[in-house]
Parts: sequence; C-alpha cells; structure tokens
Amino acid sequence: MKRGSTKVAIVMLLLVTAGLEERRCFGEVVQFIFGDSLSDAGNNNYLTKSLARAALPWYGIDFGSGMPNGRFTNGRTVADIVGDKMGLPRPPAFLDPTLNTETILNKGVSYASGGGGILNETSGLFIQRFSLSKQIELFQGTQEMIRMNIGQEAANKFFAQSQFIVALGSNDYINNFLLPVYADSWTYNGETFTNYVVTSLEGQLRLLYSLGARKLTFFGLGPMGCIPLQRFTTSSGECQESTNKLSRMFNKKSLNLIETLSRTLPNATFKFGDAYDVFQDLIDNPETYGFSNSNDPCCRIAKIRPTLTCTPLSSLCKDRSKYVFWDEYHPTDRANELIANAVLSKLGLGKPDNETNKS
Repeated sequence: MKRGSTKVAIVMLLLVTAGLEERRCFGEVVQFIFGDSLSDAGNNNYLTKSLARAALPWYGIDFGSGMPNGRFTNGRTVADIVGDKMGLPRPPAFLDPTLNTETILNKGVSYASGGGGILNETSGLFIQRFSLSKQIELFQGTQEMIRMNIGQEAANKFFAQSQFIVALGSNDYINNFLLPVYADSWTYNGETFTNYVVTSLEGQLRLLYSLGARKLTFFGLGPMGCIPLQRFTTSSGECQESTNKLSRMFNKKSLNLIETLSRTLPNATFKFGDAYDVFQDLIDNPETYGFSNSNDPCCRIAKIRPTLTCTPLSSLCKDRSKYVFWDEYHPTDRANELIANAVLSKLGLGKPDNETNKS
C-alpha cells in the first residue's frame, strides 16, 4: 500500500472510531426530570435559603449510606423507581457540583425542586424553589452546553431520543390555592383555578416540545386530600374529599391536554401516568398491600402534629415498610414502589416485579 493511501486509511479509521466513541458516550437513552418534592433528587439541598429542604435526618435513612441526600422520603422517589424499572440511569440533580457534560450525556439531569409548581407564584413562602418555568429555563441552558460540546445535529438527536418526565401540580393546590395567604385562593374557584393551571401547563409542555422533547410522560396527581397534613385539619381525621375532588379535576383536564398534544404535535409521544385509583385504594385498604398505617406519618415528634418535616428530634415508626406516609406530605419508599408499579402498568412500560417491599 502506498504511503498516501496508508494515511487516508488511518484517517478514515480514526473518523470511524470517533463516531463509535460518540455513539458510546451518548447513545443510551437518558431522562430529563421536571418536578417537585416527589421527584427532587437533591436540588433544594443546594438552595440554602429554601424552607423546603430534605437536608436533615431521617430523610434518606433507607437510601445508600442512610444520610440525607435531598430526597423527601426515607428511600427512593417514584421517579427513581420508574426509571430503574425502565432500565434508565438515575439523573443527578442540576445543582450537583459534580455535574458536567459527560454526566449529562450518560445520565441526564433532574431539575425537580421541592415546592416547585406549574405556576410561578406557587410556594412563594418557601423563599427558594424552582418553578416549572424556571426548570425549563435551566434546561435551555443545559441544551446550549450540550450543543457546544457535540454539535447541533448530534444534540438534536440526543434530546429527541431522551425521556422527559414532568410531575408537578400538587403544590399549586396545597401551597397556593388552598392557603388564603395566596391571592389565587380568593381570585379563583376550584374549576377556574384548575383551568388556569392546566392552561399554564399547556404552554410549558409546548415549549418543551419546541426545545426537542418528543417522548414525554406527565404524572397525574394522587389523592391530595388524604396526605396526613390534610387529614389532620379535619375534625374526623378522614380524607378531605373537597381536595381529592380537585386532584381528580386536574387529572381529567391534564389527561385531555396530554392526549391532544400527543395527537396534534408531529412525532410527539406524550403519555399520562396515572396512579390515583391505586393510591386511593392503598390508603383505604392498607392491609391488602401489607401496610398497617395509612393515616399518620412514620417520622414525627412524639404526638406533636403537624410536624411538617422530619427532623433529628423526630422519632420513627417501628417498621417503615408498614407505613404509607413518611412525613406529613410524602409517601415512604415502599409506597412509592407501589405507585411506580401502577404507573408503569398503566403505561405498559418497564418490568414491574411482583414484589413491592424492596428498598
């Protein structure tokens, strides 16, 4: 072989090798997660002025080293479990100081923030939190960084094959509409407020589509009126049916939205993840699922109620796997697994196993 031909062959081999390396580095499907405390993987722990942080024991006691990691539960979030069962890597928090381009290409990013809402005004009392609009803004910055590193065409392909998870809405009710300190609580009624929230959500999902999101799952709300904090405010200790009605109204309207977007946006596969009925049955009939308590939080300070967050002064229930709720707001790891399995089953995704008590 002539010297010139040898050089050409070497150059071609290097180009092919580089192409293979490129596909290896970001050929796997990753997740971009937008959400609230039910999905937060640690962002709020870096928001030092936020009043919504899972930075104290006993958060994370059943996760890894057992130290707080920013998740608002004792173990995994629903987003963690859904991703695991779909065979996808767990995305790190956006504010994780170790986050870099390589990590994003191989694991994706979670922008989820405790207290985050679809509306910008939601959870304003928490001082610091990322609303959905802010999370999308941060995602746009991520996109620019990826484009600078791998080029426009490769970046477009990367984002088009990625999975987008959007899971917000409960704070728009619990930490906005249902609290009279917020203007929205006396500006709207239940239906007009829900229309306002869903209309806002539509604009945000259309924006994500314009930014390249093609595979997106939106998680509906659970029975918000049955969280311990809501039950505590009733004289009977039963679920707040008026709040649950808002959950169902939101789910119906957002389901219609998701179906419309998936039908009308070219190449879009938008799905609605719904576990309301399963979660309600879990609360109504806990023994059927191996639980003994679906009313009270596992982590609380003696008989003091409500203790909004879990603290080092809190005591834990004897068996965390027997409680549906971890604190006043959030489910336990085991309850999250049941919820995740229900979502996966309805979507026909992943491989939910028969065992629901693994941590």
